[in-house]
Amino acid sequence: MKRTVRALMGLGVLCLFSATGGAADKPGDGDGHVLLTADKLQWGENPVLPPGAKVALVSGNPGKAGDMYVVRAKLPDGYKIPPHWHPTDENVTVLHGTMLFGMGEHLDPAKTTAAPAGAFARMPAGVRHFAIAKGDTIIQVHGVGPFEFTYVNAADDPRKKADK
Repeated sequence: MKRTVRALMGLGVLCLFSATGGAADKPGDGDGHVLLTADKLQWGENPVLPPGAKVALVSGNPGKAGDMYVVRAKLPDGYKIPPHWHPTDENVTVLHGTMLFGMGEHLDPAKTTAAPAGAFARMPAGVRHFAIAKGDTIIQVHGVGPFEFTYVNAADDPRKKADK
């Protein structure tokens, strides 16, 4: 069952990023020089996050083991990412707005720390965490794939809601 969920997650991530025409499709990704301006990003829905977020692939392939990746997410004011964890480290830079980060298995706004534009956060592999956007917010997530997303409460997983 766990293998099936991982395979579906990987497929969903790959479909999402190939469908949004991310930077991985651009010549020069990998060994060559890449220059991608913000107006060239192609934003799309992400089946892993609750509805309302938009994502854009900047570089790499988050679904591929050992591949370095960079992804951006646009989050509206008040947007909540329920408690979850990843099997690899998650590195987040806040580019615009403010992200409220909290640790633990329950989303509690009183237990968050504000990360304004320019801030960086790292959530080590396996650590349960959650986030809330304060104002319209853009974050950049980078790391080494595969980037997998496991919700603490399976009922929070939008992929499971889509199956119903």
